Amino acid sequence: MDKKQRMQEIYTILDTLLPKDIQFLDQRDPFRFLISVILSAQTTDRIVNVVVKDLFAKYPDKQALSDAALEDVEAIIYPTGYYRNKAKNIVACAKALRDRELPDTMEELVKLPGVGRKTASCVLGDIYKKSAIIVDTHFSRVVNRLNLVDTKDPEKVEREVASLLEESKHYRFSMTANLFGRTVCHARKPECEDCPLSSLCPSRDAFLKTRSKG
Repeated sequence: MDKKQRMQEIYTILDTLLPKDIQFLDQRDPFRFLISVILSAQTTDRIVNVVVKDLFAKYPDKQALSDAALEDVEAIIYPTGYYRNKAKNIVACAKALRDRELPDTMEELVKLPGVGRKTASCVLGDIYKKSAIIVDTHFSRVVNRLNLVDTKDPEKVEREVASLLEESKHYRFSMTANLFGRTVCHARKPECEDCPLSSLCPSRDAFLKTRSKG
């Protein structure tokens, strides 16, 4: 079976087993969603979902956030980590969007302060329902263990996965693989014994052998 065929099987299994609607961040307004994704770097979605309630209670929209004092924003988002840089970015982002709508292309999104390809892909897939491959640590771990890619470089992972799957399936696979990484294919102790992808996973035997020795 070649890599594209394996990818199709993996996609079908995850698509069938996992929820049809997968969302990790609570905010549905496009601007609030963007800010949530920026804040989610190097922290958990659970923390972000709590913090943004206070943030948007005080600064409900881009106009309000663009006028905010940095030290006030820093105090609110402190639990997310890297709070000084994040505060600077989200206030600058609010200023950049103050008089316009959130862009719907990768090219325009990555021009915004604090927005890289991963953040832009989240917006394109979740808000605009466009083709998007979202490469975070969970996704990268899963596709590497499945030997769909052999690189940790996010842009290379994105390109290689994109070449294996039709565009209409990119965002769905991003979300199912991400959820699978969070719930089954854990970083330290993947649940290989009961994994629905075990017959398609080249890493399974090595993990089970290491576990049996322990």
